[in-house]
Amino acid sequence: MEMLLASPRGFCAGVDRAIEIVERALELFGEPIYVRHEVVHNRHVVNDLKGRGAVFVESLDEIPDQSVVIFSAHGVGKAVRKKALSRGLRVFDATCPLVTKVHLEVVRYRELGLACLLIGHKGHPEVEGTLGQVESGIQLVESVEDAFEVQVPDPARVAYVTQTTLSVDEAQGVIDVLKSRFPKIKGPRRGDICFATQNRQDAVRLLATECEVVFVVGSSNSSNSNRLKEIVASQGVAAYLVDGPEDIRSKWLEGVNKAGITAGASAPEEVVKTVVEKLKMWGVTNIDERITAEENLDFSLPNELKR
Repeated sequence: MEMLLASPRGFCAGVDRAIEIVERALELFGEPIYVRHEVVHNRHVVNDLKGRGAVFVESLDEIPDQSVVIFSAHGVGKAVRKKALSRGLRVFDATCPLVTKVHLEVVRYRELGLACLLIGHKGHPEVEGTLGQVESGIQLVESVEDAFEVQVPDPARVAYVTQTTLSVDEAQGVIDVLKSRFPKIKGPRRGDICFATQNRQDAVRLLATECEVVFVVGSSNSSNSNRLKEIVASQGVAAYLVDGPEDIRSKWLEGVNKAGITAGASAPEEVVKTVVEKLKMWGVTNIDERITAEENLDFSLPNELKR
């Protein structure tokens, strides 16, 4: 059996930065370091950081006064930031710069007096953080159906932004409907879906044209990992989201001549390697990498955490 590895795959620049922020805070201030929400959506990363002294919480109320707290890569609303500072918490922000870009777009649109439509998934922490950038005038649009039904005060004064980890095709369908309903709608000069998400979607789309089954390494609460699985499935190819080698079933490989592997932007390469080793035990003899893009971007750390 042949195996194709998608490239790029795994950690993106925003995830690398977020994890390094937690690691550096632990080095400088010692444990415990509190992290509001999972710093990235991956079980292996979270468990590793827990073992080093990071404490993950969902509410600032769980954090003692004067503690060090890190905001996750998904970002937070302004009310959360304000509350943290009012309690004397020492805050380090691991929000991905590409998510921050969306936050700034929302603020700018509202300052211009435009109604803002956020394309994304309800309940996702990135969406909650983006909705929390302004007190009013922003609505969530989850689907094409929502796009047909959403109402705004003035159809000539409306703008849209998107969650950064959506499927490009999924977002475009909603955008097309909004543009047909609101011809004067404004949007970001460059799309909000992050370059790493786009690159991983392009890479897995290529794998789906060559493979009979594709494994996406990532946790079930990872939005971008789920989008990768959906892209493969949409092309009629069997797709499985696996957190690690223990999730793989040998029956998924019955009759398969070529299998593919990719990884969501929050999945460590070390886990990908363990999945590869498991598949080698089950008959993979040839491994080839399909490179569709090169990624060389790094995001800088907060000044206080730089070495």
